[in-house]
Amino acid sequence: MTEMWEELLLEAGLNEREVRSILILGSRPKMKASELAKELKTTRLDAYNSLSRLQEMGIVTATADRPMLFSSLRVNEAMEHIIQSRKQQLDRLVGGFEDLSKGITGNDASYEKQRRDIDDPRFAVLKERTHIYNRLQKMANDSEERLILLLGQFGILHLCRNPNSLEAVNTAAVRGVVVQIITHLDGRTLRFFDQLDESIEVRHSDELDSLGFVQDQSEVIQYLNIEDNPVGRGKEDAALIIESSPFSQAHLHLIDAIWEAAVPLKTARARFTENQINDPLRLTIGEGSFLKNVSVALGFDGELPEEDTPFDPDAFFAAGKEVNEARKRLTEGKLSNLKVLGIDLNRMLRQIGNRVGREIAFSLRSIENDIEFLDEMMDWWEHAGLGMLQYDVDPQFHVIVGLNHPPVADPDALPMWEMDDGIIEGALSTRFTKDANVVIQRTEGKGEPDNLWHYTIHRHEPKAIELVD
Repeated sequence: MTEMWEELLLEAGLNEREVRSILILGSRPKMKASELAKELKTTRLDAYNSLSRLQEMGIVTATADRPMLFSSLRVNEAMEHIIQSRKQQLDRLVGGFEDLSKGITGNDASYEKQRRDIDDPRFAVLKERTHIYNRLQKMANDSEERLILLLGQFGILHLCRNPNSLEAVNTAAVRGVVVQIITHLDGRTLRFFDQLDESIEVRHSDELDSLGFVQDQSEVIQYLNIEDNPVGRGKEDAALIIESSPFSQAHLHLIDAIWEAAVPLKTARARFTENQINDPLRLTIGEGSFLKNVSVALGFDGELPEEDTPFDPDAFFAAGKEVNEARKRLTEGKLSNLKVLGIDLNRMLRQIGNRVGREIAFSLRSIENDIEFLDEMMDWWEHAGLGMLQYDVDPQFHVIVGLNHPPVADPDALPMWEMDDGIIEGALSTRFTKDANVVIQRTEGKGEPDNLWHYTIHRHEPKAIELVD
């Protein structure tokens, strides 16, 4: 119960020392400032400062004795006193506003529109989560076409803890505004997405962890700082608000690119409900001009004559026969023919392997001990019949990769070794590169089947990573 009172008083604008002073004095009245300072584990000057502010608020009283003895309203009485004071202050503000509003002219009322019509960009810094989400509420109310929320890992929690902002976002979606949310899913916050209107599309991105909002093509909020404690009140939160159409448009182009690569909520949710990564796997099949590759493979350069030439049936049929023969050769089922067309099977299979490795690391994410993680991974590798994995600490910690099916020189052989190696690469990268200072380097081994290449795990310093054992 005490913790709840503390949280409420903090929410009312008091600092931690002032809240503790109320709790102490409310149960033990007539204390000297030095006694209170000792209880607070602070200096007498700090204690006096807190007492002075609480006296100004009418919560703490002092005797005329020497030394002065201080007492406080009980915690519930103090909270009631603050509420009544705030109500009176709000009534005065409302009354003054109503009086002044009566004299507003049509020109005055159009000020906001005139201000927005000015081309010069405008900037401001918002501090504290309450003020940031109050601005989001206004953006949602003013939005006409599109509203985008970048919520990072815990932004959905903050949104739902600001019910007015949440209601404004849902209302905007109901009236036809396209509302899109990009988030970084966390199993602890999944349930909060159920509070969003069903018309709001949510996608997950592993690559984007920033927070911010974009309204139409006019206004952007970008977080500058966010409190470390995800369930805190956000007193340390700060954000930059930018009113600029060119900047908003540029921001939207970037978001659209991220949105295309992001995963729908329903699919991404399976990570936590089914313990599986069901995200679509997007493969890169090759580089360069595929038109040029096809032209070369079929035996023509693809260039048309600059001038019209008389129709020559013999030349026409000869060229067609040549192209058909080339196409026939491409259908012989040789993997090397795919390479001729520019399809990089090595890269594709490595990407597939990377995805498998990510899923392995994900399934073993509950293992905190790094050595135990590697042991489990090695067991999986050997059980799958892929080869043998070992690790060594000399000269730096590294994983030694051995394959049962090592690379071969045959251009028509399916390069399965790329997928096998990609599994190791994907698993290690997922596990260890969460730390920005960690780098995983692939180096050649002894060239033997049980020692083909190594993966060295080290820090930028470059100091070998100290694995937990």
